[in-house]
Amino acid sequence: MAWFPCIGLVFAPHWHKVARMGLDADIRECRQCAAQFAATHTAHAPRPVVWFTPTARILIAGQAPGLRVHESGRPFTDPSGDRLREWLGLNEDQFYDQSRIAIVPMAFCFPGYSAKGADLPPPKICGQTWHDKVMETLPNIQLKVIVGAAAHRYHLGTTAPVTQTVQNWRDHAPCSFALPHPSWRNTGWLKKNPWFGEDVLPALRTRVREVLHG
Repeated sequence: MAWFPCIGLVFAPHWHKVARMGLDADIRECRQCAAQFAATHTAHAPRPVVWFTPTARILIAGQAPGLRVHESGRPFTDPSGDRLREWLGLNEDQFYDQSRIAIVPMAFCFPGYSAKGADLPPPKICGQTWHDKVMETLPNIQLKVIVGAAAHRYHLGTTAPVTQTVQNWRDHAPCSFALPHPSWRNTGWLKKNPWFGEDVLPALRTRVREVLHG
């Protein structure tokens, strides 16, 4: 189910506060993937990373926490986060201001690594269980920053390759910007696609400033 929040939605603020507080607790207590995570190479326990409030104007829709985020309990506390903040033109204080920025990945927990050390995909059950409920508590979103293929599918309803989706960024701006994952593993992709830094990022940073300071 895609959600189109560019102009915001009008709900009773009190209802959203109450709903969000209960939803926070439910997500943090979720253990439905415990057996799946225990069977991964990392053999870790669930630790949902929850980072949103109803007043947020910008939604960062990502994939799933990595190991460092799993350990810190705070989203994007890793090199990917450093790169994403640079893409957005934000410092850490601005980025982690929950009153203005919500960070909602397609899975709230670190999915783990395979035996070969590869990142496992976000469990679909997480998004199916929580995402629509979380979106309902975010009535003030004016910009969606959609990071990676799983988030592209949910928020844009596309199954196109990431490069194609990002190239077509004008189809969704200014309400939404589709981005590749900011992982340093994608450095080669960035070198092969200089238009991303030349065209997409300046427009994205301008929109971020408009939403936060407009």
